Amino acid sequence: MRRLLLALLLACATWAQAAPYAVQLGAERVVLDAAPGFSDTTFLASPRLQELAESLTSASNRILLFAITDADLRRFMNGDRMDLRRYMIAVTPGGLERERVSHALFATFVGDSLRGLGQPVQAADYVKYLDAQPEGKASLLAELRKDPEVVSVLQGTRLPPLASSWNEKPQYLLSTTTLLLVRGKALNVAVYSGYDDAADLEWIRFITQRWVEELLRLNARK
Repeated sequence: MRRLLLALLLACATWAQAAPYAVQLGAERVVLDAAPGFSDTTFLASPRLQELAESLTSASNRILLFAITDADLRRFMNGDRMDLRRYMIAVTPGGLERERVSHALFATFVGDSLRGLGQPVQAADYVKYLDAQPEGKASLLAELRKDPEVVSVLQGTRLPPLASSWNEKPQYLLSTTTLLLVRGKALNVAVYSGYDDAADLEWIRFITQRWVEELLRLNARK
């Protein structure tokens, strides 16, 4: 009976998350959707997932979407341990939620959000570069896009080793941060992935571009 209930819940959740949905930001409705292969988790009311989402952004931001892979969603619904190697989040700054964001105000938002990142590294081998950085330090690796309404950057971090293992191989995290101006609202969307090889780097670049283009399409004025 329990497995049947879980299967039904999973089927309903998968169906529900397959379609875009709108969130009210002030007087405007902004359309959101997770990238292909991911599902929003806000309906799960999971303290663990909520804590992870909140750790990724400032407390002053409103979390609009926190998505995990479809495979992790299945694990969660079956009571299994999730991998949580890849996930994504969309937030809006609380101070601007009810404001009509002009291009000038968006430029200020971008400047404030990315201040202190420095210049992209000039390194052919990101792993070698991250090995030379302090553990836990996020480094700007590349600028992915810089337009009046879209600014996107790639960062990398060498993670501290787990306390339970003294000889664990180094672990790395890649993340993209994309700031969007859609329907007069400012959004901050981010994608995270473990970094083992070049395939992870290629994946996060691709999925970021695809997700951003889809959000722009969904929110284009008719």
